[in-house]
Amino acid sequence: MGHLITLATCSLNQWALDFQGNLERILQSIAIAKSKGATLRVGPELEIPGYGCLDHFLEGDTVLHSWEVLAKILASDEARGIVCDIGMPIMHKNVIYNCRVIIHDRKIVLIRPKMWLANSGNYRELRYFTPWMRPRQYEEHYLPRIIHAVTNQVKVPFGDAVISTVDTCFGVELCEELFTPNSPHILMGLDGVEIFTNSSGSHHELRKLHTRIDLIKEATTKLGGIYLYANQQGCDGDRLYYDGCAMIAVNGEIVAQGSQFSLNDVEVVTATVDIEDVRAARAVSSRSMQAASAERYHRIEVDFSLSPGKFEGVPEGSIPGFSQGVKREVRYHSPEEEIALGPACWLWDYLRRSGANGYFIPLSGGIDSCATAVIVFSMCRLVAEAAKNGDKQVIADARRIACVAPDAEYIPDDPREFCNRIFHSCFMGTEHSSNDTRSRAKELANVIGSYHIDLNMDTVVTAVRTLFAVVTSRVPRFSNRAAGPGEDPGGSWAENQALQNIQARLRMVLAYMFAQLLPWARGSQGGLLVLGSANVDESLRGYLTKYDCSSADINPIGGISKTDLKKFIAYAEKKFDMPVLNKFLTAVPTAELEPITHNYVQSDEADMGMTYDELSVFGRLRKVEKCGPYSTFTKLVHEWGDFLSPMQIAEKVKLFFTQHARNRHKMTTLTPSYHAESYSPDDNRFDLRPFLYNTLFPWQYKKIDDVAAVLPDRSESKEKAKKD
Repeated sequence: MGHLITLATCSLNQWALDFQGNLERILQSIAIAKSKGATLRVGPELEIPGYGCLDHFLEGDTVLHSWEVLAKILASDEARGIVCDIGMPIMHKNVIYNCRVIIHDRKIVLIRPKMWLANSGNYRELRYFTPWMRPRQYEEHYLPRIIHAVTNQVKVPFGDAVISTVDTCFGVELCEELFTPNSPHILMGLDGVEIFTNSSGSHHELRKLHTRIDLIKEATTKLGGIYLYANQQGCDGDRLYYDGCAMIAVNGEIVAQGSQFSLNDVEVVTATVDIEDVRAARAVSSRSMQAASAERYHRIEVDFSLSPGKFEGVPEGSIPGFSQGVKREVRYHSPEEEIALGPACWLWDYLRRSGANGYFIPLSGGIDSCATAVIVFSMCRLVAEAAKNGDKQVIADARRIACVAPDAEYIPDDPREFCNRIFHSCFMGTEHSSNDTRSRAKELANVIGSYHIDLNMDTVVTAVRTLFAVVTSRVPRFSNRAAGPGEDPGGSWAENQALQNIQARLRMVLAYMFAQLLPWARGSQGGLLVLGSANVDESLRGYLTKYDCSSADINPIGGISKTDLKKFIAYAEKKFDMPVLNKFLTAVPTAELEPITHNYVQSDEADMGMTYDELSVFGRLRKVEKCGPYSTFTKLVHEWGDFLSPMQIAEKVKLFFTQHARNRHKMTTLTPSYHAESYSPDDNRFDLRPFLYNTLFPWQYKKIDDVAAVLPDRSESKEKAKKD
């Protein structure tokens, strides 16, 4: 042992275009890294302007202000005596690139542009940036005057090169480049690069962390090396929550890992490693043969050593963070924990940065609004925990949101008490509401501590129906779905739908009125954000009323499946000690928009013609596996053929695609939702499709019918075998 290096990577809660706040967080992270003895600090992707600037990246101001911030960093005392890897957009020869800027002691060492851009799902980097298309080549970039005034440099290397220090060599791999088949770390490692930095803007998605960590471990398992992963953390202005989890890997083992979900704006992860471990791991004949013939990278030399150069007799056990021989178990959250933490952190960032004074939710007594309310309570738990730990930023934000004087002694250390200050719930009942749903809503509100209102809105509904009758001289009626032969069938389909929809839409109107006036009514000030509670499966099927109370400011569960929400509520029942949640789990999901009779109670799954579990299957096939109607049918014949006939499967497939296409227009107005599911139908930029279809799909459905008619029915033989 003789080449010990302390390395730092971090998660920063950056905010798009918040240049001042972003600068402060970057400088704080550098200061923390130096205080822990680090000589190399890596930050998230595009950390100076924030990753989520979207079309603002096309504005010259964004590039200009990024240079101004970089000048402040270069001139700062914090950035002296340490190598920093910092992210920002740069225009080079009139082309905008997503870049890493390597700096050391008031000098820019290298500008490394991103080569493989993320351009699928939630990412549209090719809309703003151009990839560097010349691997292992670089040229000169002429610096703006504001940087020249600090560094006295006229030009610096720009392109795909690596950094050679006195004692080692490190190179940059930028976010998406890790996920590509031929990642840059492979050739860099064969050419002697020993440390890889990866700066990411990677968002949370349920069950995604395993994939990310597997790739990071794999990057250095066969190749050998040290991998520093930095990521943004928090909501920086849209639907995504960046889930941090900065980490350091050595030769395929994770030796340091940060939190995935946190209210901390700055989190720095460090590890002290021995570079000789990398060299020992690479002493393999087959690797050496490949390395000897590998293509070469140009090395930019820095007269600086990342290691102190000698051991100086310090006992091994006294080195903070020393990683040799230490294998740390990687921390993963269960999907239920991810739902409890991710959307809660997202809600907190959105609330504190929006300037609002709390949240309002129409609490129906069903499991969806219940899940949303429990997530808000989880947010309050995180705030209380951070306040108890003395987090000054969280305490200051909580005081402002709760309209408490900044110099007051109020500490939000009780989640129920804080919830009562900032969370407002309302049961908006009608004559069709049951006592069960009303009592469940009230009991849940009491358990979590929300300021709760229980009202009947029949007078408002009646006023609208009366207005229509006065204008048209026609009185719409509900259908009698349970009518037998000779009984009055009630109103038409159009009447029935209109009478249901007016209730739903009035709830949206009332929600916004109460959100605007409740703080005033309680003797406070400000306004509330309205929360929606439509889950991803209902949106996929279109089982919601356009501009009903699913229309809100934001929706923390809009990207989560009904199946996962049920599992989350079962988890929260025990984790948060809330026995009342069991009542929501066992209740039949119902919209309660139609009259309840002795032989008819409205049911969500009956209305949709399919179960929530089936919707999840359709959603994944449609989006993740990229299946149209026919491909979906052929896959499900194999998956469902044991218990459904080909004709039954065909009918289910046709029903789903018809309803999805018919209701696709609703996705264009979908409330901005926390992205958590890989098959989300979010129309903003994740799931881009038409919203006017030929919903009969005549060509596709004919092919399905033709094939279904000749396929053997395996479900009958299975059933017969069971009886035998």
